[in-house]
Amino acid sequence: MSGVVEPKDETSLVQLVRWAAAEDKPLELLGAGTKRGLGRPVDATLALKLTGIAGIEDYQPEELVVTVRAGTRIADLEATLRQRGQVLPFEPGDWGPLLGGAAGQATIGGIVGCNLSGPRRVKAGAARDHVLGIKGVSGRGESFKAGGYVVKNVTGYDLPKLLTGSYGTLAALTEITLKVLPSPEKTRTLLVHGLSDVAAIGLLCDAAGSPQEVSGLAHLPRAVAARSRVGYVSGAGAATTAIRVEGPAPSVAVRLEALKAMASKLGAVEELHGTNSMTLWAEIGNCSYFATDAAKQIWRLSVAPTEGPKVVADIAAAIPDAEFYYDWSGGLVWLALPPSPDARANAVRGALRGRDGHATLVRADAETRRTVPVFQPEPAPLRALSRRVKESFDPKGVLNPGRMAARD
Repeated sequence: MSGVVEPKDETSLVQLVRWAAAEDKPLELLGAGTKRGLGRPVDATLALKLTGIAGIEDYQPEELVVTVRAGTRIADLEATLRQRGQVLPFEPGDWGPLLGGAAGQATIGGIVGCNLSGPRRVKAGAARDHVLGIKGVSGRGESFKAGGYVVKNVTGYDLPKLLTGSYGTLAALTEITLKVLPSPEKTRTLLVHGLSDVAAIGLLCDAAGSPQEVSGLAHLPRAVAARSRVGYVSGAGAATTAIRVEGPAPSVAVRLEALKAMASKLGAVEELHGTNSMTLWAEIGNCSYFATDAAKQIWRLSVAPTEGPKVVADIAAAIPDAEFYYDWSGGLVWLALPPSPDARANAVRGALRGRDGHATLVRADAETRRTVPVFQPEPAPLRALSRRVKESFDPKGVLNPGRMAARD
């Protein structure tokens, strides 16, 4: 058997995985394939496409809970939630164009499998914080269910959190139960123009520590801001710092005025409403600024917010043509670098040495992703633990072999 197989239900998925385990046939797990280029190339000849296991299983708007099959498109799920005035709290980005694919095709299984969260993470938390329950099929070909309409599992592993971000190396997800939240009544974004990286991150950290309950904190250097589709950003001709507030209209108005008083001491300020605000934060979460130049490597760095400008300065000293912008108050740095496997990886990870952070190679050609560690290398004890967890779920190593490390 070779090529692509698309099971239509959990029963056929179980049969396929059992066959693969019995025949030692490795499987590449796919949703819509929009994140196929994220991680190392998978060492498999048969792709298991899970978009056939799709649809909303159960939605209880009054309980703020939805159960959805893993192959369901995020766009379809969000459309259903909008009808009831609700949203996914973790604001997942659409990385399809960034990774060379189409927009609007990402599935909930792929988002949860990669634990991808957008700008609202600074307020709402990560994707794994909103996964209440999971159903899936292990590499043994055994179906299982963990969690449910509760936030905490009483005994054993918190399997939903363990599986969220496992990149399909532990199980093929079939169903996910998520916590949702009411849509914000009002959204406003405060822009501050002309700040240096250090001044901008200082302002963002002050805003994050204030009582204003901000839900987005980003800084775009001048060259990146110029690519925005929002005229107030691209037309400013300067670096742009963005602070978002959401909630009931009277509360948003009061909090925005407090943030203006804080920010206006540093530079000229403007205010984004409605569509412009939504467009800006979608660009930031989707990494749209770096999506068009497919030749460049894209890295994603997680650091302590105040360390962000220092890390960027070290990288820029080694790679003068590096481009970057900041999200999560400086705790997330997006980097676009001209391709050069070893030198680029050494410079990026070298800048993190001695600092509490990690770097992920989000986009590069297949050969680079085979030779350069895509994810931050784990210390030996953690690597040994990861191996034991992998063996407990997938002893034959048939699920996404090689996706996260040369030997899963």
